[in-house]
Amino acid sequence: MFVDAERFAFLADLCRAWRDIRAECSALGDESFEPWVQREMYGTGWSLYGLVAFGTRIDAALAACPRTAGALSQIPGLTTAGFSRMVAGTHIKPHQGWVTTVYRAHLGLIVPEGDCGLRVGSQTRPWHEGGLIVFDDTVDHEAWNYSAGTRTVLLFDFLRPGRTMAEVDDLPAEVAAAVQRQARDRK
Repeated sequence: MFVDAERFAFLADLCRAWRDIRAECSALGDESFEPWVQREMYGTGWSLYGLVAFGTRIDAALAACPRTAGALSQIPGLTTAGFSRMVAGTHIKPHQGWVTTVYRAHLGLIVPEGDCGLRVGSQTRPWHEGGLIVFDDTVDHEAWNYSAGTRTVLLFDFLRPGRTMAEVDDLPAEVAAAVQRQARDRK
């Protein structure tokens, strides 16, 4: 299910900074992005530049994007953040996330015209540059980019109201290994 972003007043400053965040993301080299480890969900075409990985700060990545880091620091209960890119023709198959303690959000940074969207449950929404989508990642969802360009969002997770960092779910082993490698490689 999609969640009304206006419920979270602390997201307003992040949304106002979207152009600065986009500029920092655009300045990163293509080699900075890594394919997401769960390839069975998408094949090829989905890559990430991690900033915060399940509570672990990736300090070198945050230092390379100071405006983004500053905006993210204002989000209480931030657990994960990074730039997420889907090249033209990418389809992330229907799946359900495993982290029950957070909401996931996408801040649109570069959104090409065409068939490029996100389905959560029975609802579908397109991304918009500067627009924010918040959703429950544990609900069946899928994403696609059948446009002619690359879609880029700032993907981040934050604690649901009433939840604490002590409750955050364990990561699947392959994801935990990827997080540790990213944090080590970007020091």
